[in-house]
Amino acid sequence: MIIYKSKLILFFFIILFLKSIVITSQYNQDQLEKEKKQLESEIKKINGLLFSSIKQRKSLITEVEELSIKIDLREKLIKLNNKQANILIEKISTNENKISDLEVELENLKEEYSKIIQKSYRSKSEQSRLMFLFSSESFLQAYKRFQYLKQYIAYRKKQGELIIIKYQELKNLNQELFNQKELKEKIVVENEKVQLEFEKEKNSQNALLKDLKIKEKSYKKEIELKQKKSLAISLEIKKIIEKAIRDSNKKAGKNNFMDFALTPEAKLISNNFIQNKGKLPWPVEKGVIIQGFGRRNHPIVKSAIIQSNGVIISTPKNTIARSIFNGKVLSVLSFKGSNPTVLIQHGNYITTYSNLEKIYVKKGENVTAKQPIGKVFTNPNTLRTDLKFSIFKSNTPLNPRGWIYML
Repeated sequence: MIIYKSKLILFFFIILFLKSIVITSQYNQDQLEKEKKQLESEIKKINGLLFSSIKQRKSLITEVEELSIKIDLREKLIKLNNKQANILIEKISTNENKISDLEVELENLKEEYSKIIQKSYRSKSEQSRLMFLFSSESFLQAYKRFQYLKQYIAYRKKQGELIIIKYQELKNLNQELFNQKELKEKIVVENEKVQLEFEKEKNSQNALLKDLKIKEKSYKKEIELKQKKSLAISLEIKKIIEKAIRDSNKKAGKNNFMDFALTPEAKLISNNFIQNKGKLPWPVEKGVIIQGFGRRNHPIVKSAIIQSNGVIISTPKNTIARSIFNGKVLSVLSFKGSNPTVLIQHGNYITTYSNLEKIYVKKGENVTAKQPIGKVFTNPNTLRTDLKFSIFKSNTPLNPRGWIYML
């Protein structure tokens, strides 16, 4: 009895394990499909935003940078398609083995059922069931024979039902296998098209890189100059935030200069801001990330280092920047040689919106989520409309990717 229970428990855990594998596999496939749609959407947006003015000549480095963004996404899409195809190949192989095992099992069941029918027919022709019962020597024997006949009939019925179930299971598996093979072929065809586009863009990039190589030193200086200007703005933003922290603590009679001294209303806004992490709206209605958060080598001029305390979003011309949450305008920064930046305080958090052409808000003004705060500047040389967006906790920069919905 103990051995039987142990086997039953083991069988139960095996079933659970196999189910978890199927669920995980399906989750992986669904997740990959979601990522794939997102990548395709980003490529489409990039084509609309960065490559719609193809007839207008941009600076060489801008062309290479933009092409590099699209190539990176295209490469990710190829890898993702390969992952999907590999998962399907594994599923197809598993199902083919299952089908093979089921076919053997079904044949064995049919053979066994055939023997039962033959035996039943012979029994019927040799003597009737009634005679089999009446020839019993005692009531107990007759009862046992009756039970035997009853169980035999039930077993025969069960075997017939089992054959139907197994046949249906086999039919479903064959259909699933057909669908999987069809989907795999579709992904392979799609990937071939993506690969062709990737190679075409890569060749265009290589041709541009040859021209760029000649003037690499001057381009490096240009990148470093932009980086220097960006760091100067970042330093100015930091000073403004630090001063605001000091002023809030001084007003509250506190000596803490790490965080804002918040009023109950400001604390509520701060808590609501945290609770909406990952669900906050984009600072523009439409856009695509062309530069991420943190320190890295320049994607084209590898010897140049870029440091960003936010993300750069390329957006359509005449786009309006909007506040991502309720708050108060902390400052409107106008830095020499750069376009204005708006700083909005959300309790202990600050969001910044740089490279604005027009400003629609003023310092001290209360703003609501998605309220327009300014028009994003369009660079006449690059033909790009780029918004630099940052999030700070006090004066510490945070990666917006974890805060903004689907960023």
